[in-house]
Amino acid sequence: MPDLVVDGRDKLCVQLLIKLRAHVRRAGPGAVIHLIATDPAAPVDLPAWCHLTGHTYLGQVEGAERPTFALRVAGTAEETEDTRPWHVA
Repeated sequence: MPDLVVDGRDKLCVQLLIKLRAHVRRAGPGAVIHLIATDPAAPVDLPAWCHLTGHTYLGQVEGAERPTFALRVAGTAEETEDTRPWHVA
């Protein structure tokens, strides 16, 4: 079971990552987040963002009603800029 579910299905990928970033900060290290994302770029962008920041991408959640992706929050993750999630702060 996830510690947190983030509904980002109405967001494009950059907006989605900005929203996710705020939830990652609040969730804390070790938390598992399930992200609902309908943007077609999400299956590529989310693992890339996790690689950039150091969070662990856990993959697509099987059996989910909507496209849902899981990640584990890292304690030593790189911070990104508030409005530019692809730029390490």
